[in-house]
Amino acid sequence: MSLDPVQLATFQAVVEHGSFDAAAKVLHVTPSAVSQRVKALEQVVGQVLVRRTRPCEPTDAGRPLVRLGGQVALLEREALADARGALGGQARTRVAVVVNADSLAGWFLPVLTELPDVAFELHTDDEGHTAELLRAGAVMAAVTSERVAVQGCRVTRLGAMRYLAVASPDRHAEWFADRDPAEAFAVAPVICFNRKDVTQRRFARSMTRRDVDPPTHFVPAAASFTEAVRLGLGWGLVPEGVARPDLADGRLVDLAPGHHLDVPLYWQCWRLESAVLSALTAAVRSAAASALRTA
Repeated sequence: MSLDPVQLATFQAVVEHGSFDAAAKVLHVTPSAVSQRVKALEQVVGQVLVRRTRPCEPTDAGRPLVRLGGQVALLEREALADARGALGGQARTRVAVVVNADSLAGWFLPVLTELPDVAFELHTDDEGHTAELLRAGAVMAAVTSERVAVQGCRVTRLGAMRYLAVASPDRHAEWFADRDPAEAFAVAPVICFNRKDVTQRRFARSMTRRDVDPPTHFVPAAASFTEAVRLGLGWGLVPEGVARPDLADGRLVDLAPGHHLDVPLYWQCWRLESAVLSALTAAVRSAAASALRTA
């Protein structure tokens, strides 16, 4: 049994664009035609493939087909570009990637300039959750802390991002200067990126040897996170490369000299013979080798 490529492309468009109507506009057909194609594909597979929600989401059975649809589309675009050769004029290849916020704000963005003929669609999430978008077929590649390859993907270790526990001088004097670290980390206000972010709790546990529940602020943007620490909203784990200049200038204080948290990062991407993904992988590995710790 083979899958109808038109039905597959239509299903992938529904998920990518979020609705049957949006997919119909992109494909230049009626919403009724989109619905008929998706239903026909579901009959072939014998499973419901998409939840008719706002936006539409693939079911567990639909996720592999979303990924397959994206892979077919990528390979078709590359083959068409090669066939056209010097004629040019082809649309840029679009590549969707998910990256953790600190990498995106730091070493990752310059990678994109290495592929001037690619249109990037960037997503961001906590490094412990970025692989979920890869499983769902929503992205082609991910910077993730997950070292086990997602089905259908290659995985490459990039290195480790080192974090330092820092606070403003005033916050340090108020909460840490005259207290045992175990006591201070248990009660001092802390800043987290979002509710998925467990790095601060991991570090506090390493210092206190127990789970703690201090007052917590959530600041979901890398630059704003660091600025909130500088302003004294609370302490937080800041990438070493960002923290060092502030430590040298006295804008921040290292709360636990000699202690740090290393977060291993991996690059996972579709296992395809794709020139674009190969070039992107090479650029990512090169940038990570300069920016991340190897041990």
